Amino acid sequence: MIGEITEYTMTVRGEQRYTVRDAIQAAPGLVVFRMPDDQSLNCPARWRIGHHGGLAIAEAMTRENAFKGISILVETGIDWTQDTDTIQASISGDAVTDLTTKLSWAWCEEPGSSYMPGDVSRNGIYTDADIEEAAREAKAEGFNALDISIAMAHTVPWMGLDTNDFNEAHDRIVTAAGAE
Repeated sequence: MIGEITEYTMTVRGEQRYTVRDAIQAAPGLVVFRMPDDQSLNCPARWRIGHHGGLAIAEAMTRENAFKGISILVETGIDWTQDTDTIQASISGDAVTDLTTKLSWAWCEEPGSSYMPGDVSRNGIYTDADIEEAAREAKAEGFNALDISIAMAHTVPWMGLDTNDFNEAHDRIVTAAGAE
């Protein structure tokens, strides 16, 4: 059922299988899930669009963008409930290029294409301590609210937040920093 939380087994490097317990059935044959914290540690794009067969189709920095990507995939008319080999056989190289381009309009990229040095697996998840540290840094730099927004948009954990969560975190940092 669409919108249902489901268990999903993702396939990594063709052989390794990992179970994600909180995937969202986003469309027939397609799921959206957050990469487990112990997987792809240097990938800040924590949200994946997966095919029911276990392979990743795209990654996104935010949950919102992953669902935008799902909308694009549904609009293709491809029957995503088919097995991977059947889908691959029915799609030409030009169609794959076109689909990749369309997905990029929703900020969805090829799996494994995002990279940052270090462990960024907690991107999109912040704590009160993260808010306090960001506020201290903003205050020390003399940042105003716009400066804080720009800095957040390009750094972990902030760049992985959906719009409302980003705005809430931003407001808390601005208030704590005494910025205007």
